[in-house]
Amino acid sequence: MKIGVPRETADGETRVALTPQIAGQLVGDGLEVLVQAGAGEASSNLDEAYREAGATVVADAPALYGKADVVLLVGRPSDEEVDMLREGTVLIGTLGTLSKPELAGKLAKRGVTAISMDAIPRITRAQSMDTLSSQATVGGYKAVLIAAERLPKFMPLLTTAAGTVRPARGIIMGAGVAGLMAIGTARRLGAVVEATDVRPVVKEQVQSLGGIFIEVEMTDEEKAQAETAGGYATEMSEDYKRRQAELIAERVKDADFIITTALIPGRPAPKLVTEEMVKSMKPGSVIVDMAAEMGGNCELTEPGKEVVKHGVRIIGITNLPATMPGSATQMYAKNIQTLLKHLTADDAINLDFDDEITRGATITHAGKVVHEATASALGIEAATPQAAPAGGKDA
Repeated sequence: MKIGVPRETADGETRVALTPQIAGQLVGDGLEVLVQAGAGEASSNLDEAYREAGATVVADAPALYGKADVVLLVGRPSDEEVDMLREGTVLIGTLGTLSKPELAGKLAKRGVTAISMDAIPRITRAQSMDTLSSQATVGGYKAVLIAAERLPKFMPLLTTAAGTVRPARGIIMGAGVAGLMAIGTARRLGAVVEATDVRPVVKEQVQSLGGIFIEVEMTDEEKAQAETAGGYATEMSEDYKRRQAELIAERVKDADFIITTALIPGRPAPKLVTEEMVKSMKPGSVIVDMAAEMGGNCELTEPGKEVVKHGVRIIGITNLPATMPGSATQMYAKNIQTLLKHLTADDAINLDFDDEITRGATITHAGKVVHEATASALGIEAATPQAAPAGGKDA
């Protein structure tokens, strides 16, 4: 089975799907790995390292797509790449078909088996494949470093001969993987950190990292609806949003920085920071909006831009993991390797749709959209997937 790793085509994307180390391990498992020339350059993974690991470096994307049985991407394929995919090819990447369902339709028409890393169920045995968590870890860490660099003051408390410097105060909105990493990083830098989340169960995790949990009073019904079975936050009632906004509005006045991380799968990012809140913040304060790609948690966020509004610097970087491509690639490649081991048997991708991971992550198969949420976004009924080998010698 030939595994193909193309160079990513999205603007600003610096990651690559496999490191030379993981590529070498796959070669050791009996797979053939093809890497497009220069694919890992932006993440400091050079062609020579892939060659030394036993991979074959191919000149360009058409050559790679023409040979690969399985194509590994970090993000989505471009339209040109979709057209290069051969019928029966297995495509694995972070496809984000809930926000771009038309991609699933195109892949189904091409007869591609598409597996999306962001659709892997958040269950215990899938943790080592969970790229949402691994990349959120990178993003949460980097968001705090960016805030610290942009702030016109120290993060920690300092007592010096020139006087005492009070520590920076920060608010982390959302206490998932990214938020918890942000809390821990900000605390290690010496900041005083508060955090908010619609899921009351994360309170202990916030406190264990030294954060202060901003708790909104909730009814039993609200507590029950705050989290999906997969551990994701859900969109809350308008009454809850009002109470949350009132509580946060009082806290942001004292904040030197805010990191927002709140995302709801397949939905625009909830607006947590209003323009009025921004106006109430101190001049020189910083907001790093990790939800910028989905419209942002701040009303004034401009995705992909860094702007100053009402004296507050608002940073809307849409791909924070790509700003740390070394570690981000290392973690993503390990996630990919674990998934491949889960899917591969007898030198082919064998799809067992009775398996929760396989069923949950597969978007298209045998010319049909089989992922229920994606099919719903397309306004069609999901097809019932049939188990079959794909992308290997038996395809």
